[in-house]
Amino acid sequence: MATDLTRIGTKARQCPTLVFTSLYHHVTDIDNLRDCFTSLDGRKAVGVDGQTKAAYAQHLEENLCALSARLARLGYRPQPKRRTYVPKPGSGHQRPLGISCLEDKIVEEAVKRVLELLWEPLFLDFSYGYRPQRNPHQCVDLLGRVIQQHPINHVVEADIRGFFDHVNHAWLIKFVAQRVGDPRMLRLLRRMLKSGIMEDGLTQATDVGTPQGSIVSPLLSNIYLHYVLDLWFDRRVRPACKGHAYLFRFADDFVVCFEHSEEAGQFQLRLQDRLEGFQLELAMDKTRTLMFGRYARRDRQRVGGKPAQFDFLGFSFYCGKTRRGAFKVKRRTSRKKIAAALARFTDWIRKQRHRHRTGELLARARSRVQGHLNFYAVTDNSERCQMFQTTATRILFKWLNRRSQRKSYNWDTFNEVLRSSGWPTVRITRHMCPFRALPNVYAKSRMWESRLSGSVRGMGSN
Repeated sequence: MATDLTRIGTKARQCPTLVFTSLYHHVTDIDNLRDCFTSLDGRKAVGVDGQTKAAYAQHLEENLCALSARLARLGYRPQPKRRTYVPKPGSGHQRPLGISCLEDKIVEEAVKRVLELLWEPLFLDFSYGYRPQRNPHQCVDLLGRVIQQHPINHVVEADIRGFFDHVNHAWLIKFVAQRVGDPRMLRLLRRMLKSGIMEDGLTQATDVGTPQGSIVSPLLSNIYLHYVLDLWFDRRVRPACKGHAYLFRFADDFVVCFEHSEEAGQFQLRLQDRLEGFQLELAMDKTRTLMFGRYARRDRQRVGGKPAQFDFLGFSFYCGKTRRGAFKVKRRTSRKKIAAALARFTDWIRKQRHRHRTGELLARARSRVQGHLNFYAVTDNSERCQMFQTTATRILFKWLNRRSQRKSYNWDTFNEVLRSSGWPTVRITRHMCPFRALPNVYAKSRMWESRLSGSVRGMGSN
């Protein structure tokens, strides 16, 4: 079956307009289902049935045969997803998640593997979210280099309000049908989208949205925005611009860079109409056009202000200078992300300080601090990383000494313990030089421009 999937991937790359009419048997194949089960993380939260990976594995072959048979006779129906909430970083709100049952996760993984082979060759190079061999650092790095090396003077910072909760099912199925002509696969997708959400014992129907937490949701969101945003920008917006224009998207987060202010303003107006045509809403309170680039400091100083900065993927981009005074795009951890990370660390150590021995507690705290530094320790961000490391160290010192009425450590002995435990130090691990050579971000989109199907061209004309 792996060989068959490889052949599908090869055919999908060679024929970007081909519609595949026989895909469903890959989802029902027992070997494929077994491989999907093996790839699941057994530590993840369970769904409404409480089934764990270890319990399912006790009768694995029997369970997989029954699942395959139900899929083959079209008798499989996904169970409702369990609603849970997690804190949303940088705000007081909570992010709703939908946790699938284990068997549904197996099917979602199988569907994702098939669809990803069809869509990955089509996705444009400025889309980075939840794609193989792509990560946020690549997006952040290339964005900085584009602003540094092209005449970019304005940046549109946009936000789609509740994107995952407002994906229109009819439009999504129409988009998927551009590559999938197997009615059984489309029927399975409809059932997965409409499986419902269970909260407080009550099941609610889901007529819109694709819940965060589902394995297949990131891919479906990329397919949706590929047509709604990416192709529209690349085929209609960018060619109509007289100056430079570049889009950078990571899932539903995106920024757009322009050379001319009037084109940035027109894009923001057109973007609102474009999203409304696909039942999405632009969060106007989080959407703005700002001056940003090599001349932003000079232009802002004329009116007595400082150049603006914008946040993207946890970093604040700002107009800095080199040692010789030349313009340089720089990044640092956004204040909201630092505040949220420190709040999570404080809450964790406050709850865990009595549950583990000191050695294990220090090891877990070290892992949390190191994880933050692994992501944010990039060029020009050592100051913010040092601030996080220092503050987290003081928080740990405070709560370790609150385990009893008598202080466990003074500052000198505490630092000695940290040194012996290998406490993280700030060291730049990801070097992002905005002066490095740029790749052709839009090379692949130009290659396939003349090969788009007429049905895709007709999907919106704003």
